[in-house]
Amino acid sequence: MDGQSVNGQQGDVGAASTRSAPMAEKKRIVSIDVLRGFALLGILVMNIPWFSLSALSWFDPTISGGAFEGANKWTWITNHALFEMKMMSIFSMLFGAGVIIFTSKIEAKGRSAMGLHYRRTLWLLVFGLVHSYGIWFGDILFAYAVCGFLIYPLRKLRPLWLIIIASFLMSMFIPVNAGMGLFFEYARGQATLHDQAVDAGEEPSDLQVEMKEAWEEIAADFYPTEETSAEERELYTDGSYGEIFIARIPDNIFMQTMGLFMWGLWRGGGMMLLGMALYKMGVFSATLSMSRYVMLMGVGFIVGVPISTYGAFDQISHGFDVPYSFYAGLMWNYVGSIATALGWVGLVMVVFKLGVLTWLTSALAAVGRMALTNYLMHSIICTTFFYSYGLGMWGKFERFELWGVVLAIWAFQLIVSPIWLKYFLFGPAEWLWRTLTYMSLQPLLRRTPEATAGGAS
Repeated sequence: MDGQSVNGQQGDVGAASTRSAPMAEKKRIVSIDVLRGFALLGILVMNIPWFSLSALSWFDPTISGGAFEGANKWTWITNHALFEMKMMSIFSMLFGAGVIIFTSKIEAKGRSAMGLHYRRTLWLLVFGLVHSYGIWFGDILFAYAVCGFLIYPLRKLRPLWLIIIASFLMSMFIPVNAGMGLFFEYARGQATLHDQAVDAGEEPSDLQVEMKEAWEEIAADFYPTEETSAEERELYTDGSYGEIFIARIPDNIFMQTMGLFMWGLWRGGGMMLLGMALYKMGVFSATLSMSRYVMLMGVGFIVGVPISTYGAFDQISHGFDVPYSFYAGLMWNYVGSIATALGWVGLVMVVFKLGVLTWLTSALAAVGRMALTNYLMHSIICTTFFYSYGLGMWGKFERFELWGVVLAIWAFQLIVSPIWLKYFLFGPAEWLWRTLTYMSLQPLLRRTPEATAGGAS
């Protein structure tokens, strides 16, 4: 997510010495910057309910965010069909592409990229730990770093093999989560038999007793009671920073262990490998023909959006039942989101190749070049705005009203990012990451008009 792999650099290699150093700005692939900026802003649409509403509303949007009807309902459906998992898919693909971009330029100089890659990825892991424990539990950097460690040896495979392995990895999500959902369903059924036996004055079986206990634990995690809802509301509207910090520790432990097994490794790693393949095929560099991008856009949206939309209504019809969501309901969007993400890629490349909306693509490119900074800024702005130690606006917005917050943050970053890059070479987080990666203080302040011009090339 830095200026090398996630900010669309082509590589960081010293031109005048044997020491590794950041590359010249003129070698950037601008279309990747634009696409990354687009995805970064889109991720906020996915994350904003996690900042502002009950965490369980991700599984069941009827839990918070206003009455699930009218504008609130259609906001959820639209976000589910167009943004949920799609933007993170694009981001993950670009991360994978960035691994190739970063390492290939170093290797072109006859040097091994392994040391720099793993040091850079290790620091990404540290960023993820600081972000997840210190700011917000919804961090993705930790998972990206873990995947970054694992995918490095595969970076030189041909696109076909990368696509095959990526497809296998992404498909693993289905049996893992479906199996969990079926277990949930089984536990609930046995718990029902337990209660029926007790009501009939009979002795429940040992299995029924065990499953009753298991289901109660599952229900406690996914179905809020009035008491747990009140505790969550009090934490985020009246709790101190220290109390919120302590409360998110178990969430982070889950995300960085079971979350990786259930989702991060399969989806994240798979999309990164797919991104490597697409980069090698020239998809992200806007070098393919216009007709191919139009085809990618058309097929992606025609296939992906209807599948995800069907999944949204399927979830609604099943009352957002948690066991059903795991073994069936979530699968529609999981599959549809891959196609829709590719559709978005095609659309952004079409706009870029046409040379239209240059004011927007230029701003998006600046946002993309500062992707790590802007990602962290999302968390800082939103937790400050919504949490009790800031403005305390948690739970005070209906779901459709949250779009106003999203648009305000979009405007802020689209305006500030280009201004920042007029005076500085990198975003502050990107600069810190570079400095830690190369183990030497990197330049930050622009010194010549040529440097400014190079950043726009």
